Amino acid sequence: MHEDYYEEKLDPNLAALLPEGLRVEKVAAFQVSKPRFIGDIGLRGFFQLYKKAKRIIREEQIDFLYIPIPSFYVALLGRWLHFSTGVKYGIDYIDPWVHHFAGSDRMFSRHWFSTKLSSFLEPIAVKRASLITGVAEGYYGGVKDRNPHLLEKAVFGAMPYGGEMIDYQKVNTLSIEPYLFRRNEKFQLVYAGAMLPKAYGPLEQIFKVIADHPQQFSDLEIHFIGTGKLANDSNSFNIKPIAKKFGLWKTVVFEYPQRIPYLDVLIHLRAADGIFILGSTEPHYTPSKVYQGVMSGKPVFAVLHQESQALKVLQQARAGVVIAFDGEAGLDTISENFSATFEQYRKFVKEFSTEQVDIGAFEQYSAYAVTRQLASLIDLAVEKNS
Repeated sequence: MHEDYYEEKLDPNLAALLPEGLRVEKVAAFQVSKPRFIGDIGLRGFFQLYKKAKRIIREEQIDFLYIPIPSFYVALLGRWLHFSTGVKYGIDYIDPWVHHFAGSDRMFSRHWFSTKLSSFLEPIAVKRASLITGVAEGYYGGVKDRNPHLLEKAVFGAMPYGGEMIDYQKVNTLSIEPYLFRRNEKFQLVYAGAMLPKAYGPLEQIFKVIADHPQQFSDLEIHFIGTGKLANDSNSFNIKPIAKKFGLWKTVVFEYPQRIPYLDVLIHLRAADGIFILGSTEPHYTPSKVYQGVMSGKPVFAVLHQESQALKVLQQARAGVVIAFDGEAGLDTISENFSATFEQYRKFVKEFSTEQVDIGAFEQYSAYAVTRQLASLIDLAVEKNS
C-alpha cells in the first residue's frame, strides 16, 4: 500500500535498509471514513491490491504468491488470485488469525464478533494454499487442526524472524539519540515490543518480588517501549496499571505505550544496561527478540517458558541469564528464583563482553538463513502442488 494511506506514523529510515535495486510496487487505498467504519489498511486497499497483483502475475508469469498476515483480510487475496490466475500461494502467520481473546465468549462483544469472523474467513483463505508458515509452529498449529485437508496438499514450516547485523551498523550512521529516557546512575533495562497475551501472569510475579524487596531493587529501572493496547495511542497503557498495583510506577517501572520506529528501538536498546525479555505461559516463543537484544551488544535477562526455543538459544550463545518456568503451573518458580537470579545477572553484566557471545548459535536466525529456509519451503510447495 502507498504510504499516504496508512494511519500509523511512518518511519522513513526503514527505506534506507532496503537493498539497492529492490523493486517496490505501491497501490492506493480508500481513505478512512468518518465516522471510522473501516480502518484496516488491508481491507481499505483490498481491491486495489488484487487488481495490481493480478496484472503482475499475468504479465510476468509469477510462480508463487507469498502473503504475510496481519492484515488478515489480505490472506483472502491468495484464494481469489489462485482462482483467477492459477498462481500458487502461501500465507505467513506473523500472528494467529483465529484467536480467542479474553471476552471472546461474551456474545455480541467486539472480541466475540472478531473470533466468529476469523473462524468464517480463515477456511476460505487457506483452502487452496500450498504453503503455511509462522514464526513458530504454535502460530499456525490451529490452522492444521481446523483445516485437516491441508495436511495432504500444503507444506508447513516454522520460520522465525531473521536478524540483520547491517541494521545495527546503520544505526551508527544516523543522528538519533534516545529520547524516551536518559542515562543516569540507575540500572536500566529495556523491554521493547508488544506484550504477549499470556505474559501478564509472569510479569505480576516479577513485580511482586520487586515490590517485596525495595532495598535490593532501589536502583532498578525497567523501561517498557511499544507495549500499549494501540500502536499509535500514547495513553493505551498495558503495564502502568500493574505497576501501580505494586507501587512501582515511575520509580522502577516506566511505560511508553506508543510504537516507535524500528531504528529508534535499536537506539534505545543500546542506551540501556541490559535487555529484558519476557516470554509467556505458552511455550511457542521464538528467539527473534533475543536475537535483536544480543545484536544490540547488551546482556539479556530473560524469563521464559522452559520449552521455549529462545531459552535454549540464549543459553547456547552465553548471552544472558534466564529464569525458566513451566507454564501456568510453574509461575511460583519465577517468584522463588527472581531475586537470586537477578543478582547473578548483575554480576553477569559487570563481567560481560560481546566477545564471549557465540553468535553462531543465532546463525539459523540470521536474515540470510531465514530467507534461504523460506526459498526452500516455497520450492517444496511448488513441487508438491505441480
